[in-house]
Amino acid sequence: MQLEKQFNYIKEEALIYKNWENSGSFKPKKNSEPYSIMMPPPNVTGSLHMGHALNFTLQDILIRFHRMKGKEVLWQAGTDHAGIATQMVVERQLQEKNLTKNDLGREKFINKVWEWKKESGGKISNQLRRLGASADWSRERFTMDESLSKAVKKVFVELYKDKIIYKDKRLVNWDPKLLTAISDLEVEQKEHEGSLWHIKYPIDNDSHIVVATTRPETMLGDTAVAVHPEDSRYKNYVGNTCILPLTNRKIKIIADEYADPEKGTGAVKITPAHDFNDFEVGKRHDLEFINIFDEYAKCNEFTPKQFQGLDRFEARKKIIQELTNLNLLLKEEKQLMVVPYGDRSGVIIEPWLTDQWFCDAKKLSVKPILAVKNGDTEIIPKQWEKTFYNWMENIQPWCISRQLWWGHQIPAWYGPDKKIFVAENVDEAKKEAFNYYKKDTVLFQDGDVLDTWFSSALWTFSTLDWPEKSYELERFYPGNVLVTGFDIIFFWVARMMMMGSHFMKNTPFKQVYIHPLIRDEKGQKMSKSKGNVIDPLDLLDKYGADTLRFTLAALMNPGRDVKLSESRVKGYKSFTNKIWNASIFLKINNCNLDLNFKYSEAQLPVNQWIINELASTVKKIDDFMSKYLFHEVANELYHFIWHTYCDWYVEFAKSLFQDDSNKSKETKDVSIWVFLEILKIAHPIMPFITEKIWNSHFNKDEYLMNQKYINIPIQKNYIQSQFNFKNLTQIISAIRNLRSELNIPYKDKIDLFINNSDNDFINFLNTFKNEIIHLLKLNNLSFNTIFSK
Repeated sequence: MQLEKQFNYIKEEALIYKNWENSGSFKPKKNSEPYSIMMPPPNVTGSLHMGHALNFTLQDILIRFHRMKGKEVLWQAGTDHAGIATQMVVERQLQEKNLTKNDLGREKFINKVWEWKKESGGKISNQLRRLGASADWSRERFTMDESLSKAVKKVFVELYKDKIIYKDKRLVNWDPKLLTAISDLEVEQKEHEGSLWHIKYPIDNDSHIVVATTRPETMLGDTAVAVHPEDSRYKNYVGNTCILPLTNRKIKIIADEYADPEKGTGAVKITPAHDFNDFEVGKRHDLEFINIFDEYAKCNEFTPKQFQGLDRFEARKKIIQELTNLNLLLKEEKQLMVVPYGDRSGVIIEPWLTDQWFCDAKKLSVKPILAVKNGDTEIIPKQWEKTFYNWMENIQPWCISRQLWWGHQIPAWYGPDKKIFVAENVDEAKKEAFNYYKKDTVLFQDGDVLDTWFSSALWTFSTLDWPEKSYELERFYPGNVLVTGFDIIFFWVARMMMMGSHFMKNTPFKQVYIHPLIRDEKGQKMSKSKGNVIDPLDLLDKYGADTLRFTLAALMNPGRDVKLSESRVKGYKSFTNKIWNASIFLKINNCNLDLNFKYSEAQLPVNQWIINELASTVKKIDDFMSKYLFHEVANELYHFIWHTYCDWYVEFAKSLFQDDSNKSKETKDVSIWVFLEILKIAHPIMPFITEKIWNSHFNKDEYLMNQKYINIPIQKNYIQSQFNFKNLTQIISAIRNLRSELNIPYKDKIDLFINNSDNDFINFLNTFKNEIIHLLKLNNLSFNTIFSK
């Protein structure tokens, strides 16, 4: 098969991938050591972004590497139902028809979402195929699949029975536009200029205490003013009461270490129902919790009449005006502040006291902490262990309910007296209700759905058919490694460890590899507002998957964020071309693999040298892969392929190709054998071009991705040749540099005289005289020792 002048990745990548998938090459091959990675399920609404490209490239490198090691490899693929994101997509479609979800009703709306999923839900999976992701798509899962839904219900019921799941009234991140609680990950912290208002709270007719606040609208829900117990300014105030302005309600002045003497006035208003820190202070001091906003963040009936019905920010303006009129506003200071926004709705999030379902994450955190301490789960790099412990040991109750329609509806039913019956289905709930009421009773299912992270927390075992005891569950749990960015270590990784440890009695993965995040070339976070987003699909179109994958691997320096620019990708395109051109060179010179070739029987020093260099490279790559040093793998490949093989060995080999003796035969055999081993070690990072070249040289149905990656032992009897050629390349490089310094054009042939009295050195040069003349383009090489005598 003849090769085109350039690798036509636009045509070839899709064809190669289709052949791989149709051949079943992505499926696990039984009867060997298992190796598994659970793919972090991207949102079904998602489109491939650079974060995906980095994360899935690293996973695929590992998967392909271990598959070529002969292991039974499973890369479990799937997508997340993405509750809020998906519901918003379908709601926007309805808005185009002047409809709302309420116009359809819950059942019809959910059917609409399923229709959308069927039509558009495979987009991200197909884009991952373009990247080269060799996941077992025949086992692709969706977090709303029937089998996964069954697992979700079973887990919920068991945790409820164990008193780990419960219903409670607590503060949550409330989105007043989407009208649902949201997770911390769905809250975006934005910095902008705001104000710090200093307000006088009267104590009696002659005195007052000044509090400083950035949110005067919440003062209507204050139930205390806190000062630090060691703040001498306020010692005489503690235990007294003050008057809450605009309400004339008396509130306590309390001592609590939460108050910072160095911040503001040192006195802080406490609003337990509208601030997470105040909530904890309120619990410590048994304060009243007054919820002053409704679900739309408008002032409710627990506020003075003049504020009722006002939006929180309208109320803020009115409160400031009234405080000014009463001469209670001391001053306003401008300052930078961080404000929480909903990443989907774009509105400011309100801490809101509401009835929600919670999971006692504290109880579930014990086993994961022990797993890391005992070494059952290793976190790489190790520096992240401290962060992991700190978060897990201070973990808060996890709000698992969402006020949405799309998602896993909470398997809880209510009787007429609000008695809760938790069961896996309505029939079981009715049985429990009958036993309780002693008669048939109408039950109503809880309308909330579970947090998306709840179902994805079960991903490591629900995708393997749990609670059924399947072959896959026994074989691939726990997984070998989880590959993830540090931004979701707490939201997903920790929760998977909690659920896996609780239900499987074993940590879900042996290692957690935490990779850096990807930034623009200046190290800035990519965002549409900054206009610095790099679209991986554009890069795939312009440079191909192999070049993008290699670039990402090469930039993966541990401890540093990946700074990506298109120019870096463009630069590595030349490396892809170098590999392609090397394959053409071997074709032109009729280098065909002799199946009887034995690398341990090479006679020529140049061939012995390249074989041992290959063996050394393979060993290094093996070691780097085990340590997740992807940049070292890429750098080793680059150096060996470009410099050692192409720049040096091929140039040495050219003169031998013309020889009619056994030298030519051996050198051609070694050239193609080493190159085909190069294809194997490069394949995990650059799968498409290596597969195409492999196919062109063999023209077989056996794919490169299914070939055995072998560790080639260093040949001890080749070590001297390896040493000699290392010295030879250094000598040639030194002479080339000298030639450049003397401005002698490379095209001009010259005579080279070497003045040296070292007989061993002269003998060494004489041994490789032909190679030196060939590579340096010399007329003649001679040695003159007269001047050194």
